[in-house]
This record gives sequence, C-alpha cells and structure tokens, in this order.
Amino acid sequence: MNYSNGNEPLNNHTILVVNTGSAKKKFILQRLKALGLKIVVLNKEKNWAEPFVDHWILADTFNHVEAVAAVKAFMAANLDVKIEGALTFWEDDVLLASKIADKFNFIGIPFNVAKKARNKFLFREFCALHGLKTPAHSLVKNNEDLNYIVQNFKFPLVIKPTYGSSSAYVIKLENQEELFNTYQYLKKNISTDVESALTDGVEILVEEYIDGDEVDIDIVLQNGKIKFFSISDNDKTNEPFFVETGQSIPSGLPERTQSELIEMAEETLEKMGVQNGVIHFEAKAGKNGTVPIEANLRMGGDEVHSFVKGAWGVDLIECAVKIALGVHIPKIHRPVSPRKYLTGKYFLNDNSGILVKMDVVEDLKKNPNVEEIHFFKEIGDAILVPPEGYEFLGWVVVSGYNRLDAQDNLREIASKIHFDVVKFDSDSALGRTSRKSRFSSAVLNKTLLTRAARLEKLRSVSKDNQGKLKIGVLGNSSDENQESWEKSLAKVSEEVVASLKTKGYQVTFFDSSDFPKVVTDLKKSDVDLVFNLAEKINQSALAKSDITSVLEALQIPYTGSSPLTLALAQDKIKFKKMLAFHNIPTARWDYAYSPDDDIDESLRYPLIVKPAGGDHSLGINNQSVVNNKEELKTQLVFVTERLGSPALVEEYIEGDEYDVSILGSNFDDFEVLPLSRTIFKNLPVEYKNIYTFEAKWGTNPIYNDIIVQQPPKNIPKKLETLLTEIALDTYNILDCQDYGRVDIRVDQNDNPYVLELNANPSLAPDARIPSSAKILGIDYSDLLVEIITLAIKRYQQKPKNF
Repeated sequence: MNYSNGNEPLNNHTILVVNTGSAKKKFILQRLKALGLKIVVLNKEKNWAEPFVDHWILADTFNHVEAVAAVKAFMAANLDVKIEGALTFWEDDVLLASKIADKFNFIGIPFNVAKKARNKFLFREFCALHGLKTPAHSLVKNNEDLNYIVQNFKFPLVIKPTYGSSSAYVIKLENQEELFNTYQYLKKNISTDVESALTDGVEILVEEYIDGDEVDIDIVLQNGKIKFFSISDNDKTNEPFFVETGQSIPSGLPERTQSELIEMAEETLEKMGVQNGVIHFEAKAGKNGTVPIEANLRMGGDEVHSFVKGAWGVDLIECAVKIALGVHIPKIHRPVSPRKYLTGKYFLNDNSGILVKMDVVEDLKKNPNVEEIHFFKEIGDAILVPPEGYEFLGWVVVSGYNRLDAQDNLREIASKIHFDVVKFDSDSALGRTSRKSRFSSAVLNKTLLTRAARLEKLRSVSKDNQGKLKIGVLGNSSDENQESWEKSLAKVSEEVVASLKTKGYQVTFFDSSDFPKVVTDLKKSDVDLVFNLAEKINQSALAKSDITSVLEALQIPYTGSSPLTLALAQDKIKFKKMLAFHNIPTARWDYAYSPDDDIDESLRYPLIVKPAGGDHSLGINNQSVVNNKEELKTQLVFVTERLGSPALVEEYIEGDEYDVSILGSNFDDFEVLPLSRTIFKNLPVEYKNIYTFEAKWGTNPIYNDIIVQQPPKNIPKKLETLLTEIALDTYNILDCQDYGRVDIRVDQNDNPYVLELNANPSLAPDARIPSSAKILGIDYSDLLVEIITLAIKRYQQKPKNF
C-alpha cells in the first residue's frame, strides 16, 4: 500500500469498524463521518449508529468464525465497496479485529500478538520471559492453587479475570480469608452480564499488588515507530475495587519518570511485535521503577480522546484510521507546554441503589472551563457499584491555565452537581441495607435492584419523556413451514416494531417461539417495558399466559393482561363459570372431557361444540353446530380425542355478532371504542353463521359474503348501551388490562349473550381494535402509544412493593 504525506483527505477511503460499542461511543462515529470516510460496520444488529453508517455487516461479533465469514461474504457481494482497513474502539473485539486484519491482509495487530495483550496472564508471562518487570502471578483454578499463593506470595494481592476490562472484578486482597472468600465469589458469579469483554474467557489471575502512581500512556505507533505519546495521571482509585475516580493531563510526574515510562512502554510493545495502532498503555511508577499493567490495543475509552486532543491538539481517532488505512503520519512534535491543562472526574456513588435525584445545572455546559460533561443515568435508573456492578453516573472534564487552576475549576464545577442514590433493600422499594461482608447477598441484591429500578423508572417517567423508553416487543417469528394464521401473528409483531420505531422508541424484538432463549434474552435485556404480543410458546398456542408469568417473575413491566386474566379468558369453561357467578348473560352450557361424558339434556338444539382452550377459532368448523345426539357425539370425539381438548357445549344463538373493543384498566380510564357488527345472513344455507377457522384464516371466497359494519348501522341506542355495559362488566370482572375485546351474540329479539373475552386481542392494523380506533381518528401508531401510556399509568398507580 502506498503511503501519502499524511495530509491526504480521507473521503476516498472506506474503513471497517468492528462493533459500534455502546451509545457512549457516538462521538467516534461522528468523527469518522466528519473525516469523510465511508463507514462499514460489523455488528450484531443495527442500532443507534445507523445515521453514520454506509453499510452494515450483521453478524454475532462474539462468534469469530461467523463474523469473519460475514465480512468475506459482504466483500464478495459488494465489489464496489473497497474496504481498505479495519479497526475497533471496543475492547470486546480487539481479538476479532486482529483476526480480520490477518484474514484480509489489512494493517493491524496480528492475532497471536493481540492474544498476548488481551489475556492478562499471558501478558504477565510474556513480560517475565522478556526481562520486563512483572509481579509474582498465578492462574487460580482450585483451592490448591490458593494455598500455593498463600505460601509463596506477599499480601496485599490483586485478583482479576484474565480477559477483563474497565476494572470489572479487579479486587485488592489484604489477607488469606479475603483471598479464599473472594475467589469463591468470583467463581460463582463472574459474568458477561457485568462485563461483556469476559466473553473471551473467565479464567482468574492472582498477582502481587504493585505500589506506585498509576498512569495511562496513549501511543500512536506506525511501522514500529512512535509518532506521538501522551502521559496522563490517574487519581487514586477506590480500593479494594480499583474503580477509577479521575485523571489529569499532562502528567505531573518528574520528566525522568515520564521518560522511563515511555521507554518501558516502547520496549514492551517492540518485544511483543506491536507495529501499528493507537495503544492505551497502563502502567505504574513507584520506588522500584516502572511496571507495565496492561497494553490495550485500541484507543482508550471515555474521555481519553478529548483529553489528548484538548491538551495536545492530537486527534487519536484520526490517527487510528490513518494507521489502519496505511496513510503516513509524520512524527508529531509535542510543545513544551500543553494547549490546556485538563482534569476529569467520574461521578461515583458509595453504594448501589436507585437514582432518585439528579441536578446538573444547565449553565455548566456554557462555562468556558468545562470541556466535556456527560451523564448517562436518569432518575429511576439502577446504579450498580462493586460488587454488584461497575457503573458511574457520568463524568466532567475541566480545563485551566495550569494544573492547580484546573483542579480548582473542577472543584467549583463538581460542587454544582448534585445527585442522590437511595440504597436498596429487598424488603422495600427505597430503603437501607447492610452486609456482613462486601460480597454477601451481592448477586441477589443486584438482581432485585435492577428489577426494582426498572419499575421505579417506569413510575417516574412523564408522558413527555415516554418516547425515551426502551421497548421490547415480545411476539412470534415466522418461517416458511408455518400456516397462514401463524404467519399473520408474526406479521403483527413486525408491524408493531416498525410503528413504534416511527414514534422514536428504541425497540428490541424478542421471539417467544423459542422459550428457553427468550427467557435468557429477557433476563439480560435492559428494556423498560415489554409490549406483549406473544401468542405461542414453544410452538404451543395453549400456554399464552405462561410468558406473562415469566415477565412477572422477572419484574419486567408489560402491556396487556395478567397471567390469571389470560388463563381465564383462554379457558372457556372457567370463563363461563365466571360469567354465571356474576350473572352476566351467556348461552346455557355444559362441558365434557370425553365423548362419553353426560351433557345436560335440558340444553336445546342446535348446540355448538368448541375446544375449551385455545384461540383463533382453532377447532371450530362448519360441523361444530350440531342438531342431534349423533352429531354431538361426533364433535365430542373430534374435540376431546383428535384435538385433545375438553369440549365446551353451549346452546347455539342465531343472530349477529358484536365486538366491543375497550381501552383501559379500571373505570377511571375505560374507553369503549365504536362497536363492530358481523352479519352472517348472506352465507349459503349449508354454511353455519359462525366464525369458523376457515372463515378467519382460509381462502374460501364464500366467506367474503360476511358483512362487517364498523360502526353498526341502524341499531337501537338502547341495544348499543346494553352491549357496552355488559362488555364493560365482563372486561372488569376478569381484570382485563390496557386493551381487550368482548364478543357478544345478539339473537333476533335483541337479547345479548357473551361469547368470550379476548384479552390481548390481535393488534394487526386491520383487526377490530385498530379499526375501531381509526374511526375516532386514532391512527395505528398512536393507538400503540396509547396502550403503552395506559400500561405506564397502571404501573404508576400500583403500590411500591418490589
């Protein structure tokens, strides 16, 4: 590859970015786009970065074989897109970026080199082998290894995962008891849920504690030559967990110490074989000299970019891209004094809890001394500090004309930022908790806290801020082998996802058809509310209520009715008993579990025989209406033996069918939408006047003669009122939530008979509820937002009993 003089514009180049990272990395994609680059992103899914991305390659970046194959397939299918290099700004994908560089002969860090740096144990072994200072260290797999460490190492010690990042699970140990207890805790609880970088491995390393001043060395390295470096000082971490508290640039260490640090870093990278890249090197300088801690083979995270650019005017993002593209970077000469002195502070809390107050004076952003101010947490969010998690609320970077001035400015700015995190107690929503040791109940507390925070966030959200919620759409996917009705269910999920996105919601789809996977995905997700459209679990339409039981257990708020309501609505026998108990008019009925069960002989023919469980008119056909005992027996055999369901037998009501669609969860917010009337009289005489499965889902043109009036024409006002009141009573006694539909038959004398309650009925755009709402001027997407609003209101009115 030909090298330019370093001033070549980048708008003729295409770069592959491996993983967007979280939304905190937005400034990187913005800068890449501002440089004029064409950006191809390899990521598991499209996300917040879409406005900056020219092409997506969608693959699981944790599956390196799949990801590399996806890149190869993209390049073969898009010959006009000439990817010239690849890089990552995300620690999780340093190894994948190296594999891609190896596979496609891009400039980068070879995989065998990257693995030595990513694995902290291998890095320590490498340093020891090549005469670089390194502490005594050992992998730990069992108690025998712990005993060896006790006998041969000096306390204090540090325990850490070999593939960790961001100080997650890095803990200082003062004695033997802490060593054994902490090791057992990590073995049981170390998780990629806390630190995704651990996907590469969860081995545990113990090493002797290194005393001294901790620094970050940011290095621009091209063709083995250091083109630029910068050293920043880290404030003292919150031990024993090594949580970062802040940094300052330039370093205040003596020039001699700084020279020793850069010489040590250069020697380490040279011996490792690192030739190209923007490297974030961590080290300590103490009375025994300089010691390498980690070599992160990507640009440092969070405020590192702005620190270096603010102090020295060097853009590390631009440097990283030029190195990856092979664009020559001349040696960058640092001035004696920086452009600015910068100091930053992370805003941390002493304990895990729920953020209940956050005051950041808006004028702070206009303060000329404030370089950056970022806060990621909002009221109602969980704040997880060690050992439950490794989070901070945000950070601020402040400048000054010298080090002391910058520190004074930081103290002034920080004094104007106020927040309150209330400790969490599993026995109350907001309370106090204490632990005998720092690890006891940590996992339980974390789980309870994150769930409690989700509910607390929902309770505190205003209608204006509702659009900021993360919505999970829980539904069913489709495949080629499914029947038409199953594909229709999947289509509803697609419609809802697309419509909510047009309203600005962050939407994630969860497929309830694969039940074990969806439970795992829901547990890991950070959605604020689930829009529940699930109709099937593990390909069964008879367990509709089970998924809401899971949501209840996980304390994930959701739209629609509760497990009990869904189960009662789906069980037609229990539903009939509820109607009878509350004196709600319904056709006379009986039920059977086998063809030989006795049916009440006082029931008058014709009768209709239905499966007692299930939805979507499954099991209802033209033979379901029976006129004598022989036909009754035939249908009982069909339902109880062939379908394997109890049978509901009820007197058939000849007449029109009315659907009453209702929004709301209690009488304070109930809204009855315009009624819908179905008229069957135009069907041929041999067709029963019912909604069979074929009528709903088949292609028989005869059923096109069914007339649907929405709203009904020429019906008495008294009948309309009566239907509305009966429907509201039915909806209310079964405790239906957010939205539902009551189906009622009306005989020739205008007598109403409740057929069933559809809790969580179809929300297909042409279904009854959306069609009724449209009559009132409520379009489809606004109806979905209204259902979300009703669900939020319902949770806000619930007692706070997490």
